[in-house]
Amino acid sequence: MSTTIGSGYGIMPTLIANAGNVHQQLDTLTQQVSTGLVSQTYAGLGSQAGVALDLSPQLNSLQIYQNNISQATGTMGVTQTAMTQIQQIAASFAGDIPALTGLNASEVDSVAAQANAALQQVADLLNTKSGDSYVFAGQDSANAPVPSGDAILSSGFYTQINTAVSALSANGAAATAATTLSIASSNASGTTPFSPYLSQPASAISAPVVQTGEWGGTVQTGLLASANSASVSSGTSTTGSYIRDLMRSLATLGSLSSSQINTPGFAALVQDTGSSLNGAVNAMAVDVGVLGNTQSGLTKTQTQLSDTATALSGQLSSVQDVDMAAALSKLTATQTQLQASYRMITSEGSLSLANFLPA
Repeated sequence: MSTTIGSGYGIMPTLIANAGNVHQQLDTLTQQVSTGLVSQTYAGLGSQAGVALDLSPQLNSLQIYQNNISQATGTMGVTQTAMTQIQQIAASFAGDIPALTGLNASEVDSVAAQANAALQQVADLLNTKSGDSYVFAGQDSANAPVPSGDAILSSGFYTQINTAVSALSANGAAATAATTLSIASSNASGTTPFSPYLSQPASAISAPVVQTGEWGGTVQTGLLASANSASVSSGTSTTGSYIRDLMRSLATLGSLSSSQINTPGFAALVQDTGSSLNGAVNAMAVDVGVLGNTQSGLTKTQTQLSDTATALSGQLSSVQDVDMAAALSKLTATQTQLQASYRMITSEGSLSLANFLPA
């Protein structure tokens, strides 16, 4: 009768326990090599868990801020492009004003047609979109700033100004200018060309903003169709909004008729229109400049956030990412060790005291 060494001296339980430990190490290493992470849970990071818990939320916030800024600067670029075209329209007509009083009848009709076309173009530009958002709509970015759009010449805004200009000979230049100024300043439904949100006092509407960091830091990233942002429109013939002034001026010029060229108030109305246009051009330049500076500043902020994120990512990587070369080497060694453990368990069961006694 022979005695098995394992059962006599407790070697088998020890071998099985050791094999179980090695197998667990192999599972951990396999998972690390597969995921590239030290552990799938914070608990598995041991003493370094606190570092990962602190850095991960910071990195998530930085990524959100960078994404916000990227989207905002893209929208600002679209806004700048549209504003460049609006500026060109305003500057072109402002430059032509001095010559208007010397035109002949047919040329007045030509200028009127050009002004009407320009007004339609301005309305379309104010409805410019970046993605699904209207860039001049402020916080109401889902709705068009100028609902009439291409039909601006049949809107209450235009038809009312047209009626006022048509009565120039009867009412005189001063009264006509006052009437068109009142129409352009109005937020009344049926008169204003703007959406309900934008047809409010300037203090009640606001442009989009972007959060650029912690503690609620935000930056205004857009312009409004119906109100100025940073600039202040000045002069005796302004609504307080350069876009309203521009649209009023174009509607006034577009409503002029060759039959009015000899009307006593013609030159005075044209002069008032020129004053309004020049004021609009100057105020517009201020807002466009501020928007450009803001865009440049946001680009710098995004670079700073990116640099910070890179540094924090390095710190987090040192805590939660495995050294792949070392892990692969250890995985191979552990596989070899486990195979050896299984061989020992298999062979141990066949060993007995008789194997070690002299024949």
